[in-house]
Order: sequence, then C-alpha cells, then structure tokens
Amino acid sequence: MIPAFKASGPLGEKTLAELWDRTRQQGDMPGFAKAISAILGAMRGEDEQEFNMAQTVLSDPVLTQKVLRLANSGMYSAFGQHVNTVSKAVLVLGTDAIGHLALGLKLIEELSAASPDSTIAHIEMEKAVLAGIVAQQVAASASSRHGEEAVVCSMLHSLGRMMLTYYLPQRWLALQQHAGGSVDAAAPELLGLTLEEIGSAAAMHWGLPANLINGMRRVEPPEPGAAVSASDWIAGLSTMAAQCADSLWHDDEAGHAAVQLLTERYAEMIGVAPEGLMTAIEQAKVVAAEDLTIAPLSKPAERRAKALAKTRMRAAGNKILLSGLSDMRDVLDTASPGQMVSIALETVFQGLDFSRAVAFVRNRREGQYAAKIGFGDDIKELLPLMSFDDAYEPNVFHAALSNDRVIFIENARDPKFAAKLPLWWKSTLSAARSFVILPLSANGQPAGFLYGDWDESFPPIQLSQTEFALLNDMRALVVKAVERRHKLETATSRVN
Repeated sequence: MIPAFKASGPLGEKTLAELWDRTRQQGDMPGFAKAISAILGAMRGEDEQEFNMAQTVLSDPVLTQKVLRLANSGMYSAFGQHVNTVSKAVLVLGTDAIGHLALGLKLIEELSAASPDSTIAHIEMEKAVLAGIVAQQVAASASSRHGEEAVVCSMLHSLGRMMLTYYLPQRWLALQQHAGGSVDAAAPELLGLTLEEIGSAAAMHWGLPANLINGMRRVEPPEPGAAVSASDWIAGLSTMAAQCADSLWHDDEAGHAAVQLLTERYAEMIGVAPEGLMTAIEQAKVVAAEDLTIAPLSKPAERRAKALAKTRMRAAGNKILLSGLSDMRDVLDTASPGQMVSIALETVFQGLDFSRAVAFVRNRREGQYAAKIGFGDDIKELLPLMSFDDAYEPNVFHAALSNDRVIFIENARDPKFAAKLPLWWKSTLSAARSFVILPLSANGQPAGFLYGDWDESFPPIQLSQTEFALLNDMRALVVKAVERRHKLETATSRVN
C-alpha cells in the first residue's frame, strides 16, 4: 500500500485538499481511476478468479485492439512473434508489461475522451499524449525492456500540470500571471508545492505502483561515463520526452532547435546516438500528426479541410457509381459483355477516383487472364505486360477469383503481404498503395475481373459498406451480360 503524499507545509496541504475536493465533485479523470484499479489488481494477481489480465483488457474492446497493435509494434520486435490474442501477449510480454501498456493506453483514451472545456487543459493533455508517443519511438530505438514503463511515465510526467489545468484552472491562471508564464518557478510560492509534487500526489492518490511514481520524477543527465540505473533511465527518458513534447507542440524552428539540444544532452544516458534520437522523434511527429487534434503539429485546420473535402469527394463519387449503375441497367438487354465491362470500368475509375483501372478477361483456350482495357497513367504501355496463367497460384488475385468476392487491400506495401502479390503485378502495378479486385464469375466459373488502385497521391482510404454494395451490384450486372451471351451461344450451337 502506497502512503498518501504529505506536503511540506500548510499551503501545500491546502492546495491538495482543494484538489481532492474538486476531483470528488467532478470525478477522477473520467473512468481512469476505475480502470487503474482493475489493471493494477490484475498485475498484483489479487484473487486470480476475478483479476485476470487478459479478461481485464478484453473487457474493453478499444483497449484490446490498442494493446494488440502495440504488442506487435517495433518496440517488441525482438520477440519475433506475431501476437494475435491478449492471452498470448501476456505470455510473451508478461503481466507487468501488458499492465503498463494498458495503463498508458487507458490514460490516453481517457484524456482524449475528457474533452475539457478549457483549451489550456486540453493542450496539457495532448502534450502528455505527445510525450508518450515520443517515448514509444525512442524506447523502440533503444530496445529496452523497460520501454512500456517509460511510455507510461512519460505521459504521467506532466500529471501535475494536467491536474491543475483540469481541476483548478483559476490557480493555473494565477501561476501564469505571477511568473509571466513560468509556472514551474511560481508554483512553490503560490501553491506550496512544485508541479512535480502535485503529479506525485495524484499518482499516490490513484494508487499507482511505486516504480511508476519513481519514473515520473525529473532527472537531468549524469556526468559522461556515469552508470545509469534502470529507474533513472526510465525517469530520464520520461523527462526528455516531456520536454520534447513541449518543444514539438508548435512545430516551429525554435522548437526543432530545442529538441536537437535535448537529444545531445540525453543521448548517452538513454543509449541512443543523437541522430538516432532525432530519427525516432521525427517518426513520433508523424504518428502525433494523426493522433492529436489541437496541436499545431497536427495541423488541425488543414486536417478538417481535408476531411471535409474527402467526405464531399466520396459523396460525389458515390453519385457517379449510382449513375453508372443506372446506365448499365438501361442497356443490360442490348449491350455485349465487353460493352458492359467498359461501362463498369469507366464508372469505378471515376467514382472511386482510382489512379489506374484495368479489366482482365479470361481466355479459356489459352489458359490465361489478360488485360484488355484500362484507364490511368501509362496504362496503354502496361496492358500488353499484364497477363497470367489461369492455373491456381496462392496469390491475392486467384484468391479473389476462387472465392468470388470483392477484395480490398489497404496496404499493398506491407512486407508481410509481399508473398501474396504475383510477379506480373510487381513489375507493372507496384506503384499502388491500395487496390480493389472485383471478380466476375459466370455460371460458377471465373470469367475475368476488374482491378482499380490508388497510388501515394491519394489519401489513405477505407471503402464504406455503401461502396462495397455498389461494387457488388455493378459486377452482378456484368455477370448477367456474360451469362446471357453464354446462353445465346449455346442456343446457336444447338441450332447449327
């Protein structure tokens, strides 16, 4: 049992009393205290029937996915195993590691969900998330077994600032006014506590483990060549990550220069060369630009504009798909299969804004699928090079044709997916990042397929259920035309 934090004087005690009173009124950062007790209980193994780490994580679907994603990230690549279940994650990484992961991820989730009215509080919370992202990338570079613990400590490093801005915003404002913005320097005089002490007090209040509280402290780099304990390494990384987050926030030249100085100061202590730290931090900026919402680093106005444009574009694209379907229905009884394929291919090319779209037809006599028509850059030169045998091979195209269902590949460049891509695709269409295959099967036999892809110039995409339904309707009309042709040919051959 961790004892409650005791302030060194009456002013500090008064500040803490006010803080606990406000948390009782507003509630601990929504749901976080409850999640902490469940996760810590599982880490301590209290009453194994009730406190099971896998069950504790699995009870929260969002947390489950985040734990699995992180367990398969670069930080744990040394384990060399793909982790598909939380139970396996616990076996491979251990209860404590999964507990730390869950604590950190739950804190991010709760901070993001809190959406405080105060912009100041929201800024401090996002800086804490950014510190965790920086620590995650740096820990992966350092290949430390204390990585996940350092990530949590980095997010908790500025807990004192978060608590004040969230629960006592007026006191925070007074600190800023008193010190001209240097709140750390003004805190002992006005609050009777440092911001670090307020963070430690909150961590003790929640019952966080002593090792996490120890890792939240501010640590300066030791003299060159001095030994660094595991707890100092964790605290050192969390200190650097929190300071980096503060400097990265505005994404400006001054912040970049401050980060470079930090990497030079902490490189030896963390065990990663300055240039390695900068690479990790640059990667953290990429992740943060997607995960954060109000940080200048995440370019919120630009992202909102892109999201709006994307929504409008998808709505306009779906109208094109619907219009194309209407055209196909109008000519179904008179158009040849080739004409129907042409209308379908043009419709999906325009409606889904493909970089390239190609129609492949099966020639049974020659035992081949060959590209017949296409749209997009350099497609005429590529068409003669796109053909392959119709004998089954274990790749994504034969899988789509065998199962007769639309297949969407979000990341064709994933190294794990490379074996499922045939050589003809790699030599002609490898500029694609994502692609779709629409198999065309008539009378139970593959007759060909439509293919469309997006290159790097198009934002990452996920097809909606509406778009899948429209694509299935379109291929059904093409198949009807093919089957009608087969019936006519069969009838003609019987007459002759």
